[in-house]
Amino acid sequence: QVQLVESGVGLVQAGGSLRLSCAASGRTFSTSAMGWFRQAPGKEREFVAGIMWNGGRTDYANAVKGRFTISRDNAKNTVYLQMNSLVPEDTAVYYCAAGRTLGAAGRTLGEYDYWGQGTQVTVSS
Repeated sequence: QVQLVESGVGLVQAGGSLRLSCAASGRTFSTSAMGWFRQAPGKEREFVAGIMWNGGRTDYANAVKGRFTISRDNAKNTVYLQMNSLVPEDTAVYYCAAGRTLGAAGRTLGEYDYWGQGTQVTVSS
């Protein structure tokens, strides 16, 4: 069993920054690809960013590329999402997820086995 706990609930103004954290326990975090997804009201959950198990490769959705940065600290079993230049369209519940062992991070929900409970990010205009 894997537990993922996100933190970094925030209300921020447009143009501001926020960092989300996701702490993992219960499995060998250091060998798992990790991803961040988000879900806005009335919309499907969508891929935001992913990072390979060893941090060697990252991937971003076009909507956040150049503004968001995913990183991981395997010594702390934690993955981060640094979000800069936030816009109201970034408002959503953000989820972290654990995926492939010793693999790259995928973009689809089915490629992830475990999910956190989600954390709300609200960007005001």
